[in-house]
Amino acid sequence: MSRLALLLMVASGFAGLGYQIVWTQQLGLVLGHESAAVLAVVAAFFGGLSLGALALGSRIEASARPLRWYAGFEALIGLWGLVLMAAMPAAGNAALALIGPEASPAWQWSVAFGASFLLLLPATAAMGATLPAMARIAAARLAPLYAANTLGAVAGVLATAFWLIPEAGLTRSAGLCAALNLACAVLAGTVLRAGPPPLTAPRGSSRPLALLAATGLLGIAYEVLAVRVLSQVAEDTVYTFALLLAVYLGGSALGAAAFARAPARYGTARLLQGLACAVLLGMAALWGAEALKQALAARLPAGLAGALAVEALLALAVFALPTWIMGALFCRLCADAAAAGIPFSRALGINTLGAALAAPVFGVGLAPALGPKAALLLVAAGYLLILPAWRSAGWWLPAGVAAALAALTPPLAFVDLPEGGRLLSYRDGAMAAVSVVEDEAGVARLRINNRQQEGSSATLLVDGRQALLPLLLHPAPRHALFLGLGSGITAGVAARLPGVQVDAVELLPEVIEASALFRPTLGDGPPPRVHAADARRFVRTARQPYDVVVSDNFHPARSGSGALYTVEHFRAVRERLAPGGLFCQWLPLHQLDLDTLRSITAAFLQAFPDGAAALASNSLDTPTVGLIGRQGGTRFQPRAAWPELAGRFGLGDDFAVLGSFIADAPALRRLAGSAPLNTDDRPWVAYRAPRATYAPDSAPRDRLLALLGEVGIDPANLLATTDAALAGRLAAYAQARRDYLALGRHTQASADPAVMLARVGQPLLAVLRRSPDFLPAAEPLRRLAQALAPRDPAAAQALREALGRIRPDLAPS
Repeated sequence: MSRLALLLMVASGFAGLGYQIVWTQQLGLVLGHESAAVLAVVAAFFGGLSLGALALGSRIEASARPLRWYAGFEALIGLWGLVLMAAMPAAGNAALALIGPEASPAWQWSVAFGASFLLLLPATAAMGATLPAMARIAAARLAPLYAANTLGAVAGVLATAFWLIPEAGLTRSAGLCAALNLACAVLAGTVLRAGPPPLTAPRGSSRPLALLAATGLLGIAYEVLAVRVLSQVAEDTVYTFALLLAVYLGGSALGAAAFARAPARYGTARLLQGLACAVLLGMAALWGAEALKQALAARLPAGLAGALAVEALLALAVFALPTWIMGALFCRLCADAAAAGIPFSRALGINTLGAALAAPVFGVGLAPALGPKAALLLVAAGYLLILPAWRSAGWWLPAGVAAALAALTPPLAFVDLPEGGRLLSYRDGAMAAVSVVEDEAGVARLRINNRQQEGSSATLLVDGRQALLPLLLHPAPRHALFLGLGSGITAGVAARLPGVQVDAVELLPEVIEASALFRPTLGDGPPPRVHAADARRFVRTARQPYDVVVSDNFHPARSGSGALYTVEHFRAVRERLAPGGLFCQWLPLHQLDLDTLRSITAAFLQAFPDGAAALASNSLDTPTVGLIGRQGGTRFQPRAAWPELAGRFGLGDDFAVLGSFIADAPALRRLAGSAPLNTDDRPWVAYRAPRATYAPDSAPRDRLLALLGEVGIDPANLLATTDAALAGRLAAYAQARRDYLALGRHTQASADPAVMLARVGQPLLAVLRRSPDFLPAAEPLRRLAQALAPRDPAAAQALREALGRIRPDLAPS
């Protein structure tokens, strides 16, 4: 076989998977990240491949000039890739308008699939015809071509995720893929020579086509389900998916290569039996994935490379054997089809048609309804049911194992239960597993995929402040929008404010259901109106203007979250604000490094150039920073509103609100500096933030102090008043906070109140003297006085009197 033919297959596979990653991300930005939208794009991609192979393959195989067909297809892919570089935004906006803010799953699936299918069809149909065209040109065995094409796809996945998109962005990455296709077209048209047409065998059984359709469905179903389970163990970043997909494709390529070397060794029945067993072994690897991850992490070096190696080895454990057999089985069935007189194009088209059905059938339908365990057992059973001989030992052995697994094993669910804790709720969804766990102390926590905590009943104070602080900064809020629901506490607190109508948007329906368990934490009151939708799409399509928009502190490394920190999204939020409206983007500083924060801040300032930053609390362990912007500028004045509710959350006085600011607009501009903008086309955060997740620094508690060392406030830039005394008090409050946090960072806790008084008593009183308005310093002193009273009444009384001399209202009654 021509080395050039193999090289062209590698390059074509590289470009094809590069396109898939780029186009899936681009379409997800407008169609939404709900399961229906994501899986519809996957189904549309496979559907185009299938249509191309079925509609064009017979003409290619009968043609006397297949080189022209191949070169033309590669040129069409490249040219359509160039067209989409310019047309994707407009086409996406048209699809966005059709879906609307609150589409039903059926309507969203229909529009997402239809729009993706039609938009990508010229390229995907041509992709589906390139392999049949090359097989006709090379007039040789299919397996080496398929192996080379799939190996190129592996390189395309890894290069696109780890290099092209982080360095060049989505559009330029697509441009490189287009250049590869055009180069393939030129080389094929000028260098390759076509071999003789293949001999036509007499038509026989159509059984190979049925097997190709079934194995296409089951093979992609295994991928969808296994990735879904592994997302509960791995970090679920853009790198995670790239590694899983690369291992899946790599195993298929190696299986095809092995078949090419010794095709007679691989019979259809043996491969189907082996694949049923391999799926069961893959399920066993999934059950042990958490333990395997911990064992590998203990043996590999810490840091980014070690963490990625762990995820790659997890992928190998789950995918290597099944996909190796899948690659050999595909080649075996294509050979059987050829022996029966069935053209390769038809075989390929039927196989990819089955693959296109896997996402909606298993991803959207069976996985949420039955759970991943039952759905994966159905995959194994599917391979057994299509075996030619049901009575062979090769059928009964895996069938017996599958039955035992179904009866004796627990669900494929990963839930970390603390000692003495219990599981309150667990739901498997199409995209994630959502659980609510209660510990021995009665604290309930909501988790997505067992890793990402979305709030707890113990965080009422901070979660409530995240709602109230932005609302208190607006002079008269009537309509508020919360992007992200989580436990529902933040939006629930806002919904209890008189005269404020609250909407909340949540991506996962399972989170909405689980949030009901946290309502008793809030007490009586009306719940917010919740919309099950993608936050980006809702903001861009909703017609209601909002006085206040509050965005949750989404983990920036999680897949899809980085899109909520782009310039385009921040500008869309600004357009959704009513005149004088205010936007607050909360950021989990403990989950991102300062470089990622700089990039998000730079993007925010593109939409809100007069923005400011505030703190939700004074926690060093889980600091939450809010970027605040307002139409008409970010200047505020003290005001009293909802005093009873605000007082419950420590926001009952002017300085608790205004004193929460840590940076004005000039300080934010200095912080952002020349940081790269996080945009839809250059998703810098999605590729940078995982580095902090995979390789966290050794002193995360220093991050807030490091940030405070780089920013500051000039009261003149924040206050809508020229009161010099007020400005001085605000500056003193900011310095007192720095001193307070520094003291907390360097003080070792003790259970003995006398020891703690010796360590922090005088420093805390010094903080309070610097700013009598800084009440967070008074609270630990009050608790110390209370703890000392039974043991050392004199020391307790002296501490109370010292407090009273600074703030008379703190003196004992």
